Amino acid sequence: MRRFGRTLVTAALAVAAVGGTAGWASGESQSAVTGPPPGAAAWRADTAYGRVLPDPATATPSEVARFFAGLDDTQRAALVRSHPLVVGNLDGAPPALRYEANRLAAAATGEARYASLAAPDRRILAFDPRGRGQVAEVFGELEHAAHVAVIVPGNDNDATSYDSRRAPHTGPAGMARALHAATGGPAAEGTAAEGAVSGGPVAPRSVDGGPVAVVAWTGYTTPVGVGLDAADGRLAAAGATRLARFTAGLDAVGAPDPVLFCHSYGSVVCGLAARHTDATDLVALGSPGMRADTAEGLRTGARVWAARGPSDWIADVPNVRFAGLGHGADPTSAAFGARRVPAADVRGHAGYFTPGTQSLAVFAAIARGEAR
Repeated sequence: MRRFGRTLVTAALAVAAVGGTAGWASGESQSAVTGPPPGAAAWRADTAYGRVLPDPATATPSEVARFFAGLDDTQRAALVRSHPLVVGNLDGAPPALRYEANRLAAAATGEARYASLAAPDRRILAFDPRGRGQVAEVFGELEHAAHVAVIVPGNDNDATSYDSRRAPHTGPAGMARALHAATGGPAAEGTAAEGAVSGGPVAPRSVDGGPVAVVAWTGYTTPVGVGLDAADGRLAAAGATRLARFTAGLDAVGAPDPVLFCHSYGSVVCGLAARHTDATDLVALGSPGMRADTAEGLRTGARVWAARGPSDWIADVPNVRFAGLGHGADPTSAAFGARRVPAADVRGHAGYFTPGTQSLAVFAAIARGEAR
């Protein structure tokens, strides 16, 4: 009975502790935004092209890609103008069309909070204003990349806060910018990434790293604050479905198989999505657990990596699962079986992409296909 009581206490601690940024005091329940994008009904009813448009709810990304491949430039441009919210969020549609569609969609909201997303130099790969909003942005040239990395963030991230002022190298966009710079900038060249696997060095593969595109993917409804949403897997399960479809969309347009960098609650999303993606590597950082007891339990062919800094408060989160609460084993534990990424110089819960850190150097090597 005492053991059961301790389990209840631990589960209660998980409810209070799992989350994102230190300082949160409470959380509010969120409704996951799922299903086809806004405007799907009008899209389905459009017969202007003498053919049935692919149903956003049922067409696979490969089917979407084949549909757009059969259109000429004039037809594609007309669909962007007529249905920007659908084209902009349609996995499998050409990235350049999605960028233009999302620029139009963000501007059409007339809301100041989305105005920056409509800038002509942004590569917004997804934009959904429903609820708190979802957004994905590409840093680099997705169409010509030799490697693709996807940042999957945790709590308190959405389209509304995406361009908010933050500490450098934090938030999905800041992390993506830092990783993109580290993979392609002069500072990344010749950097020794020590101690990534069981205390040993990261060994380069005999391949050309090539250019890397990094996607900041805030493509699911994240928990807000500390509460039941942060401690259970409901939002993560909905996010995992969207992440799996997003990666299938990358594949459909000919992009390389991605590396997933999963921060905090985002690692729960990645854990649930792992077996449904074609990711080459899955990196959990600042993770409360991945809803699996071991890396093998993720049932993925991807290599699994894990990082946790010495001052990351996530270490205080109980690694339990009870009555649906908590996210299970610590991915950085030896028993979990993930490859360890050195993080001794990481500060806090959001410092993993800080320039000069060991973690960022290893992340860059993983993203470029140069780590093993």
